[in-house]
Amino acid sequence: MKVGILGASGYTGLELVRILLRHPEFELTAVTSEQQAGRPLADAYPSLRGLTDLRCEAMAPEALAGRVELAFTALPHAASAPAVHALREAGVPVVDLSADFRIRDLATYETWYGKHAAPAHLREAVYGLPELHRDALRKTKLAAAPGCYPTSALLPLTPILRANLCERSGIHVDSKSGVSGAGRKLEVGYLFAELEGNVQAYKAGYAHRHAPEIEQEASRVAGEPVRVTFVPHLLPTVRGIATSVYVRPRAGATADAARAALEQAYASEPFVRVLPEGELPSLRSVCGSNFCDVAFVEDARNDTWILLSTLDNLGKGASGQAVQCANLMCSFAEEAGLLDAPWVP
Repeated sequence: MKVGILGASGYTGLELVRILLRHPEFELTAVTSEQQAGRPLADAYPSLRGLTDLRCEAMAPEALAGRVELAFTALPHAASAPAVHALREAGVPVVDLSADFRIRDLATYETWYGKHAAPAHLREAVYGLPELHRDALRKTKLAAAPGCYPTSALLPLTPILRANLCERSGIHVDSKSGVSGAGRKLEVGYLFAELEGNVQAYKAGYAHRHAPEIEQEASRVAGEPVRVTFVPHLLPTVRGIATSVYVRPRAGATADAARAALEQAYASEPFVRVLPEGELPSLRSVCGSNFCDVAFVEDARNDTWILLSTLDNLGKGASGQAVQCANLMCSFAEEAGLLDAPWVP
């Protein structure tokens, strides 16, 4: 199946290229990049030399319609919606990696991102977390691949919510991300001299735009409103996210029941690994892969459960997850192109 990438020069776009070039079912036939238009992709990004002869094109979604059977849009938030609209109007299925179609409520989206350029497509978009919405993804023509922070929070949290084992408020999400999660851009805060040897929180509380995304999906699973306090941090590493979620058990709920809920939820999932009791997730065990490792820890003294996860923010947190969605949309094996082992060392 012929596929294209709009926005191939960012980190998520380049990760998509890397995955799709080895995919057994998808043939990457078109890539766009406003910055690199006209240049061979392998000249612009030497790591791809010998792997592809594709040349970067200027972004013209309508021109791709007759050339690709599915498109990935790896464009900035708000800029993606017009491209998705043009592709969908031409009948092309889309996996979008921006936030433009993740938030179901238009008013909530516009509070965080500004005016929506294609609100009519919110109705057809499916939140692209396969572990929550697999059946819907098999039927949709527009998948909204979720962000890395929400994925890392929702995967350990939702089985506990679904089993009605924890309180719906007072949930604290502490996440630490590698700098590639901010995208490929020049800003002072992302310079090596600013990052090296430094860790800092940013947009703490209900100030980060991924907080409503976490609450939206957690509330859908719980069947009632869920409220979280979200604090993201920037790590002096390139890839990976480590997340800790703190919840209060409901009266009568046991740690054994919580562990069982996690194990049952992910027993047949190809990309979520529930670690044995006493083993904790690490970035090294997931970077370069589409895996998310999760673990459960009980702090009985403080009547608190700690839900831990790690994933690669460019893999399961972005491009790998987008390909997982595309596999489902196209009725391919869900694991196709995604079973590379993590990079160790």
